[in-house]
Amino acid sequence: MEDNTRKISRLAGEILKLAHDDILIHLRFFDVALSKIHWKERPLAACIATDGNTCFYDPVFLLKGYRSEPHFVTRCYLHVLLHCIFAHTYGYQKLDRDLWNMAADIAVENVILDLGLSGVGIKTDSEAMRKIAFLKGEIGALTAEKLYRYFKNTPPSETERAELRKLFYRDAHELWESAETEQISLADWKKISERIKADLKSFSARRPGSESLEKNLEETTRDRYDYAEILQKFTVRGEDITVNDEEFDYIYYTYGLEQYGNLPLIEPLEYKEIKKVREFVIAIDTSASCRGSVVQAFLRKTYSILKASENFFHRVNIHIIQCDNEVRSDTKITCDEDFESFMKYGKLTGFSATDFRPVFTYLDRLIREGEFEDLKGLIYFTDGYGIYPEKMPAYDVIFAFLGEDEHRMPVPPWSLQVILEEEL
Repeated sequence: MEDNTRKISRLAGEILKLAHDDILIHLRFFDVALSKIHWKERPLAACIATDGNTCFYDPVFLLKGYRSEPHFVTRCYLHVLLHCIFAHTYGYQKLDRDLWNMAADIAVENVILDLGLSGVGIKTDSEAMRKIAFLKGEIGALTAEKLYRYFKNTPPSETERAELRKLFYRDAHELWESAETEQISLADWKKISERIKADLKSFSARRPGSESLEKNLEETTRDRYDYAEILQKFTVRGEDITVNDEEFDYIYYTYGLEQYGNLPLIEPLEYKEIKKVREFVIAIDTSASCRGSVVQAFLRKTYSILKASENFFHRVNIHIIQCDNEVRSDTKITCDEDFESFMKYGKLTGFSATDFRPVFTYLDRLIREGEFEDLKGLIYFTDGYGIYPEKMPAYDVIFAFLGEDEHRMPVPPWSLQVILEEEL
């Protein structure tokens, strides 16, 4: 019995080594990524699973798969490797796990099928390609992030989920929850992805089918900004009526109490200079592509972030502008009651084509008329399909988009682009 166990272990190890070499021959720029994954036996697990650092496998499971499908092990190896390269194992706790599992599996299987490598094909590929063709027709380039948003908006039925798992499931994802604590961090995998993306440029010029790989690498390596941190750009310094402990000298205070009874030599300041939000503008693109529920969610999210952690002065001057190819309405917000009233009774107006320039012209006029004392910034929520102004304004500008879109025009160099990561 012991000899048979050792034989199974040895055969599984040899098959894994062959799979490693086969991937390296076809995708030589995966060399660093391949070297980072360590394989470790986990008997009786009946699966393959990775935590982003170690890949655990059941030798018997591998051999059974290899017997039924000669390319099964190589396919699973490449599948797991792409999960790591695309950083699918990180941030797992914040998402609907079942939907993210499906989205991530479909994304890597799409890349594998598009590459058309010899030695990785399995029996269900034809059926999987038909399903992928349908999904591409629905959402375009297939990345895990876009697939996840699609499934959130169009939840698949239990029958559809079972079908997707049958076609695209290769490895268990239970260990993804511990990925953040492993030796190879998200930053490490991003560096590896950056290198692969650079090496891929020469590769893709000679080989078709690498477009899906490129799209997923772009999604993995693009800069992500914390929306809450970016909104701090709109804060200004001002005096707030509050005890200033930072500039209070307790030595003189206690000395006075000791020498003269209850008469301190120094009292704490009753005001302090603090960075808070006083004035800013939210522009809402009300063209047909921006749905009412999404707009409402964005407004509440933005207002909540700015209002949290004492970021507001007691009185503010916030303008919520609705616009498409012209300014349709301007609602002034000075307190919480104004905002709640707008959210309850306000209606979206417009729905024509988009032109960003009228909002900037309108704000320039308001500044000249003295409506703003020190306007710090404009947040423009839009799908990005419009005409941008050429001239840089005197205030900061953020263009906020819901999701990536490869067809969207780049924002002006003087503005900041934010892709909202969380579902609105």
